[in-house]
Amino acid sequence: MKSFFASALLLLAPAIALAQTAPAQPAAKSEAKAAAAKPAAKPAPKTAAKSETKSTKAAAKEPAAKKTAVAKAEPTSSRTQLKSATSQVAAGIMAAEAALSPAELAIAERVHTGRMPCELGAFVTVTADSTTPGHFHVEGKGFKYFMSPVATTTGTVRLEDQKGGAVWLQIANKSMLMNQKLGQRLADECMSPEQHVVAEAIKKNPPVSVLEPIAK
Repeated sequence: MKSFFASALLLLAPAIALAQTAPAQPAAKSEAKAAAAKPAAKPAPKTAAKSETKSTKAAAKEPAAKKTAVAKAEPTSSRTQLKSATSQVAAGIMAAEAALSPAELAIAERVHTGRMPCELGAFVTVTADSTTPGHFHVEGKGFKYFMSPVATTTGTVRLEDQKGGAVWLQIANKSMLMNQKLGQRLADECMSPEQHVVAEAIKKNPPVSVLEPIAK
């Protein structure tokens, strides 16, 4: 009998095992179905991702833009400083060239100024420059020169425009203007009021010529 029961149990053991595992399978399937029924997690919104990307790019561009602005500002500042320095040097050179010696300034004080009548109905106007002491503007019909005094051994007042090649000569009773480059006399017998007085005095009392014999 015991062997009979044992044999029966052995035969029933697989059936019992199947009965125990069978309910587990539907439970597993139901769990799988429930998991599948749950909606999948939604991906992060693209808009947020794009905004983060843009902000990252903007943050990266800001230092680059600042560097570019600084790089552009530096050359501009350097060029401005260079131009300013060049202008100052040029002004210094011009001032040094325009500076006159005490002897030349003394000659400038003797120059007659104003509008002077000359021969053949011409006029020459001599005006002292207001910004450069000792320099003069000499102008008339068809010409205009910027002149400075030059020392001479004869005591004659001499003004020159080296660039224009013009020379203004002033003696006691008249003045004349010449263009040495062209070899022309532009104006002659020009007289200021002071020179006119001297010229009239010479007419009334002509100086004795060294060639004339001395009266006994």
